[in-house]
Amino acid sequence: MDFRRNIVITGGAGFIGSHVVRLFVKNYPDYRIINVDKLTYAGNLANLKDIEDCPNYVFVKADICDFEKMLEIMADYKVDGIIHLAAETHVDRSIKDPFTFAKTNVLGTLSLLQAARHTWESLPEKYEGKRFYHISTDEVYGALELDSPEGEAPYGTEFFRETTKYDPHSPYSASKASSDHFVRSFHDTYGMPVVVTNCSNNYGPYQFPEKLIPLFINNIRKGKPLPVYGKGENVRDWLYVEDHCKAIDLIIHKGRVGEVYNIGGHNEKKNIERVAALIKEKHIPVANNDKFKPGYVVEKVQNALGNPTIIRGKKTIDKFNLDTHTRCWRKYRVRPETRDANPERTNATYCVYDAMNQNYGYTQAWIDFLIEKMSNEEEYNSLF
Repeated sequence: MDFRRNIVITGGAGFIGSHVVRLFVKNYPDYRIINVDKLTYAGNLANLKDIEDCPNYVFVKADICDFEKMLEIMADYKVDGIIHLAAETHVDRSIKDPFTFAKTNVLGTLSLLQAARHTWESLPEKYEGKRFYHISTDEVYGALELDSPEGEAPYGTEFFRETTKYDPHSPYSASKASSDHFVRSFHDTYGMPVVVTNCSNNYGPYQFPEKLIPLFINNIRKGKPLPVYGKGENVRDWLYVEDHCKAIDLIIHKGRVGEVYNIGGHNEKKNIERVAALIKEKHIPVANNDKFKPGYVVEKVQNALGNPTIIRGKKTIDKFNLDTHTRCWRKYRVRPETRDANPERTNATYCVYDAMNQNYGYTQAWIDFLIEKMSNEEEYNSLF
């Protein structure tokens, strides 16, 4: 089958990349989309299960740092466009291992640029009809000064602009800033048709669970504590990943060569505000380091017991479950029946009433107590 365009998308099995791959495969059946991904911890082909058999989709497992392999891909698939997303992205990881970030984000980008330059300059038409699109982060700009940090959003009158000076503060942002400069240098030096975009914080389906929003959602579902660093006062702009993909689609087709575009959601939130919104949405109170939700208590006790199951009716269920937990706090009179019925009558050793959220949190002492009691079969049976 002859394709009108052959576009490589690096990092296409990752969070943002998988959304971009899906959009292009579905919206442009006359484009061949070549997904190049090393499949590190953040890459997952299950993200693309719904389009893996599409005739215009190809997956190639490869490391962008492998220059010879990049040359091979460029030639084999007659690549005329590159959307470069492959990168190490987590700030905390960059602090622990800056070398890997420099290797992937800087040398990997340079490898890809060189492979594209060698391939395209060898063609009769040279760079005509070609495009190298490098996707970066607004973290290269550093941090904005907040005019009104104590008020409500917006917290300042300034925004990152395409002309804002670079001021990276972490190994991650430093590596991305360096890769941005390399991409622009290939335009200025060799005439390569490039475009660079710097986006704000993305969120949405398939995001790796160590990121803030999926981490909190996952912990809320499991009744685990929410790790808010400091006071949670950091302000971040949030961009829904599918909105970002629409911008990528527009820019690779209509963006001006050599231009830089910032992509944001105009959705500024303090981290603590984002946490509060998630909690309200799920109707679940925060569990701090001293108080745990029932789901967390159940998980810990059930695990400590060896994850036993029982048959009740015609169903096989966990031996220690939410119903068992409710029976326990009733039997041992740990708290009142309802959250508004004399909450001061809680047993403070095992349970604490959270007045702000009007709900109960349980202590580690309660978990230890339950593990001891539920290990005794007679004690367990007395609940029923």
